[in-house]
Formats: sequence, structure tokens, C-alpha cells
Amino acid sequence: MAAVNGHASLTEPKSLNDVFVGLPTTIFTVMTNLAVKHKTINLGQGFPDEEGPDSMKKLVGSATLEHHNQYPPMFGVPELRKAVARHSKTHSGVDVQWDSETLITVAATEAIAAAFLGILNQGDEVIMFDPMYDCYGSMAMRAGGLVKAVKLNVEGWSVDRNQLQQAFTPKTKLIVVNTPHNPTGKIFSKQDLQFIADLCIQHNVYALLDEVYEHLVFKGCQHVSLRSLEGMPERSIRIGSAGKTFSFTSWKIGWVTGPQPLINAIAKAHQFLVFTVPSNLQRAVAYGLENESSFFTSLGHSLEQKRTYLASRLQKIGFHILPAQGSYFLMADFRSAALVSACHQNVTRNVSPLRLQSFSTARLL
Repeated sequence: MAAVNGHASLTEPKSLNDVFVGLPTTIFTVMTNLAVKHKTINLGQGFPDEEGPDSMKKLVGSATLEHHNQYPPMFGVPELRKAVARHSKTHSGVDVQWDSETLITVAATEAIAAAFLGILNQGDEVIMFDPMYDCYGSMAMRAGGLVKAVKLNVEGWSVDRNQLQQAFTPKTKLIVVNTPHNPTGKIFSKQDLQFIADLCIQHNVYALLDEVYEHLVFKGCQHVSLRSLEGMPERSIRIGSAGKTFSFTSWKIGWVTGPQPLINAIAKAHQFLVFTVPSNLQRAVAYGLENESSFFTSLGHSLEQKRTYLASRLQKIGFHILPAQGSYFLMADFRSAALVSACHQNVTRNVSPLRLQSFSTARLL
């Protein structure tokens, strides 16, 4: 103890937030810092090789000069909300009312956080597929949710339907479906999605659909939104990202579409997280969705070529490459003794990759 103004004062600091204080720094930051330190090729973070259209960059500047720079509407500027609604209909076949079923967010991650905060109550169960994007578990827990992980089978990343079915209980409030999937590159088949839809309807469960990689699809594969299936529009929200769609990861513009009651609940959380989103960037993204579709519809082919190039060289030195149908991830099995030793040396020599364990719910326990 120490004395302050004659009063005893405890020197031991009070505890901080139970969910966040024990979490490690996100693996993306860790590996990027190591890549900078050791001057290695950074394969640990999704930095696109090419940026999006110059027309969108120019519009950011002109929108800043030609429009006011005060608070835009909390739900987003009408130009972008309308463009998002049209994009949903054109590319996923899902009808959206722009003025009541859209919300513009600070990237997809804020949309995810606001969705958990707006939908979950203490003790609600949330089903997630493991491995997963690293923010899901911690943000759901911070909102009071209990994470129930369903592991994807490593060979082929197939869904264990028995395990999934058993994960649904009377306490299940929400399921998170990310397709194309981070970090495996899996695209959920329509058959798997129908199985998930049937369970959601049977158990009256909502679905959070992280579809930020919807255009990063390889040749011969098809992305299907769970929200396009019968019985799912009224119980699903879809999340999109300009960073992934246009390779402008610094812009941090995202969106949520869904039924009005869910959008309104998410907006209540959004208003106290960030309230609104830079209007000049919103207008540039609106222009891009309406006029630059040739950019994002060609991304899948470009990324598939790069993945094939890297995969062939990894296979030559002994890696087993796991399958993928989309996104910009490549999963390589390095469990042989020689490869384990080589991978430990990689980060200090040539390349900075990520470990699959970084995307597992085990790190939260």
C-alpha cells in the first residue's frame, strides 16, 4: 500500500477486460512486423499486388472537394446504399430494399462486431466453423456469446454434418458462415448451404454471412449466398467489403444487408462504435460498384493463376497443398520433419507465412 493525501491506496492495478486483455496480438500484425524486421517476403497478410481502378481514387479527391465534409447519414450515403442493393441483386440474386435493408460500416470487421453486439445476449450460443477469421470468437464473446466450434475436416475442408447438427441447441442464436472461407479458401457447396439453411429454419436461428470474398472465385466454381435460399432472407445478414472487392484495403468500407429488424439492431450498435463512415470513400465505392465490375469479376482468375504458381513450387519441395476454390489463401501441410525445420527458419530468412492454429478457437480457451 501507498499513502495518497493521507489515505491508503492499493498499488495493485484493477483488472482489465477479461475477453481482450488475455488475447495475443493478431497474427497478421505479428507476422508483418517479423517480415519487416527480417526483410522477408510477407505472405502473412492480404496485401493485394495490384490496387483497384484509378477512377475510384480520383473520385475520392473530387468528392472531397465537391461535397460537404460533415457527418454523412448514419446508415450511409444514398448513392452507396443504392449501389449495394443493386450489386446484391445482380451478383447474388438477393433482393434488397436500399433504404431499409442496408447499412454502411467501417469495413467488414466493424460490421461483424456491430452484428454480434446488436444480435446477441448474454449466454446465446454462436456456431462457427473452425478454422476461422480471428475476430469472430473474441467479438462474439465480448457480446456475451458462447462459441460452439464445428471443425472442418482438413482433407477437403468438408463439413461434418453430424457434428454440425449436434451443435444446434435451444440456446443457439446465430451461426456464422464465411464463404469463400478464410483461411482455407473453401467455397461451401449449395448442398452444404441447404443443410445449414434447414437447420437454421428448424431451430429458428439467425445467420451471419461473411461474404467479403464473394468475387474471389476460381474457374469452374460458384459462390452461392445462403441468403438466396428459401426461408433464409428473413433470418440472414450478408456482409461485404470494398477492401476485398476493389483491393483498396486501407479504405475500410464495408456494408451489411438484411431484413430491417436485424439491420436496425445492428445500426444501434454501429451508432455507438463509429456512428458513420467517410463520405468521400463511400461515393467512390458507389461509383466502383456501378461502373467498375470488370475489375472485381476478374479477381478470381488472377488470384487462381498466382496460387497455382506458388502451389507448384511448394509441391516440388515436399509440401502437400490443400484444396481451395476461392479467396487468396493457400494452405500447405508441412508436418514432415524436414519441412517443420525449414518452416521454423523461413521467417528469419526468406518468407513469412501464417500457421493454421492462429485461426483456431483453441487460442481463445
